[in-house]
Amino acid sequence: MTAKSAFPSRRRSRWITIPLRVIAGFVLLSLLLVTLYRFMPPPVTMTMLLDPKGITKDWTSLKDIDPDMARAAIAAEDGKFCSHHGFDVDAIAKAAMHNASGGRIRGGSTISQQTAKNVFLWQGGGFVRKGLEAWFTVLIEAIWGKRRIMEVYLNVAETGIGTYGVQAGAIRYFRHGADRLSRAEAARIAAVLPLPKKRAAVAPSGFTRRYGNTIATRIGVVQRDGLDRCVK
Repeated sequence: MTAKSAFPSRRRSRWITIPLRVIAGFVLLSLLLVTLYRFMPPPVTMTMLLDPKGITKDWTSLKDIDPDMARAAIAAEDGKFCSHHGFDVDAIAKAAMHNASGGRIRGGSTISQQTAKNVFLWQGGGFVRKGLEAWFTVLIEAIWGKRRIMEVYLNVAETGIGTYGVQAGAIRYFRHGADRLSRAEAARIAAVLPLPKKRAAVAPSGFTRRYGNTIATRIGVVQRDGLDRCVK
């Protein structure tokens, strides 16, 4: 082989090895971060960093959060949280059918998917972000387990303008910690989660009030049917 003919071969080799190295580096880094956050709180998220209203948060262990808050999250966001492995296929299919028919866009994300997005990625759509979300969802389901996923979710979810986590949300809205949340208060925070910048848990009106009342009723169902068994 002449020197000239060797150049194209080397160029083709670089086009193969460089992407493979990038992919391998990403996989190793993501595994490292997920493993690290299995034991320590995520210090900050991209959503927090991009929030022009600042960051108010106070990491709180799941054992120090009233159990009705986790039940409210399950009732509002993901009734199959304890039984699926990160993805609710039925909910995704129903959301896709609803969105295809037009009208207000509806999501089918589980609490696991939302946690993966909130901790490791950015808000918004797109196939790239959805693909990365799926990857991190698989990782946290395998490495963290359900109880840790719920703990992280309740600490990084946006609960108000510039407010993150249910502890900060409880203090903001009710002037006491998340360990003292009543069932109605937990339901109101859960009702705020989908649109925390547009809804308030204090003196809610209209849809937010009705939705909060519905969640409060569902909390009893979650407890009765053991839908929160994986976070006890």
